[in-house]
Amino acid sequence: MSGQNIRIEDWLGPLRISPDKLCSLACQLSTTYSHLALHSEEQFLSTPVTKFPSGKEQGEYLAIDLGGTNLRIAFVTLLGTKSEGQTHSGEQNDADVQDASHDVYSENVRKSYGRSWPIDDHLKAENADDLFNWVGDCLAGVVRARFRDANTEELVDEIPLGITFSFPMIQSSLAKATLMPMGKGFAINSSHELGAMVCAGYARHMKSSTMNGVRPKALPRIKVAAIANDSVSTLMSLMYSSKRMLQSKTVIGLILGTGCNAATIMKLEALNPSKWPSTHNGLAQSEVVVNTEWTIKGAAPPLHELELVSCWDSDLHRSTHQPGFQPFEYMTAGSYLGEVVRLVLHDWYTNVLRVSESHLPSALIQRNSVTTTFLAQSVAPAENPLALAAELNRTGALGTNEHWIWTAELARALMEAEKAVLRRSAAMIAAAIVGLLLSTGELVMEQHQSSRAKVAPQFVRELVVTYCGGLICLYKGYKEHLQEFLEDLLRQLEIRQRETRIVLREASEGGIVGAAVLASTDLEHHCPEDVSRLRNGAP
Repeated sequence: MSGQNIRIEDWLGPLRISPDKLCSLACQLSTTYSHLALHSEEQFLSTPVTKFPSGKEQGEYLAIDLGGTNLRIAFVTLLGTKSEGQTHSGEQNDADVQDASHDVYSENVRKSYGRSWPIDDHLKAENADDLFNWVGDCLAGVVRARFRDANTEELVDEIPLGITFSFPMIQSSLAKATLMPMGKGFAINSSHELGAMVCAGYARHMKSSTMNGVRPKALPRIKVAAIANDSVSTLMSLMYSSKRMLQSKTVIGLILGTGCNAATIMKLEALNPSKWPSTHNGLAQSEVVVNTEWTIKGAAPPLHELELVSCWDSDLHRSTHQPGFQPFEYMTAGSYLGEVVRLVLHDWYTNVLRVSESHLPSALIQRNSVTTTFLAQSVAPAENPLALAAELNRTGALGTNEHWIWTAELARALMEAEKAVLRRSAAMIAAAIVGLLLSTGELVMEQHQSSRAKVAPQFVRELVVTYCGGLICLYKGYKEHLQEFLEDLLRQLEIRQRETRIVLREASEGGIVGAAVLASTDLEHHCPEDVSRLRNGAP
């Protein structure tokens, strides 16, 4: 067999990032992020969020989380901070509340009537009206279920709604957002007002509808109280739910699933004044939540300068719906890792082992046929190449071909490619996290002590990155790889705050809970009578 003297480990060399190069990536990304904050119109977008949750907010809110793969809707009850020794009546009775040892929200958040739907490809490819009419249909179903058996005193005229939206947008206020090109397989490019589109889809159901088979009831109105990117909502959700500790500070909301993004808190002085939200107080030292959109092309230069973009990445970039739009995401996010592995294997089998393409299993030939889900569920848990080969031959999970039989050697190439692609993703995300913290001044390198960056107070020993998304939450070993690379970077970069640790903390319901938290902070700006009416359910 040709190529037998070439080791698969050597072939995968372009996917490995040396420790020195990873440090360089973190530093170059830090400089790039600072530049984008001052000059980019597509990245480091300020949000209207200048008020942070206290943890005392209470009330029931309707929440939507529209992501790249799924739509989720639920009613969320915020219970506020408990006094010492106090418990919230009934908080463990809801089937949606998980065991406290696994759920950061279990003490002060209750979720009910939650549902989830996959977003079909035809909805992604069609116009915005079709997509948001479908969202309105789903929304109406959840509201109808909530009030089907409601007592008279529970009925309301209007429900406060929080929306988490996993795509770029421009916001003029917390409750108004204009869509930007969406990416992640969505063909919608129109500049629609998001809240109006959601409300229009729902309004079709507000006419009287039979409920409980007894008498017609009209659905209550919805009022969009808050809209936020998924990374922003995730950040806000943990700020609401986590206990306040002097030595701990929540600094980044990380999304790592189908796509990848991060939100952080920045001082206004770090942003171009044209990005300052209308809600700011005019003080340059004031803080605002920023949606980084750190995967968009403005952050690409360090990837090319450090020669991190392999030939396989270039092939993938050219085949995407928007080539070159999100180069960092193509190398790190769940939508693309399976395809990178497929491209690597196709190249290895055909150009090194000299297997004819017509003899390969179908999934290795067809674009996007090797999914990250398959890697997580079948390849990562495999005990050894022989066991994986037997499983693939038995199930035909990657397709069949009369000329192809999986051997231990062929399966080992798959396992090595999966490991290399996964570790590279985790390494790059670690570099991005450290680069962002260097950019905001939460971390400072020894040689940069005299820079204009403001050093975080020395008593902060734990910088918390709260995360959400299937790749980091469900893929065995991913979080551990990420933590390993973060710790390596802190050691090698000679960070001034030597005792500082970066801690990863899961917020699995960040999109739903964060939408409700932001809706609650918006209601603080209403008059007390309105707040009481909306929160307590009086018409």
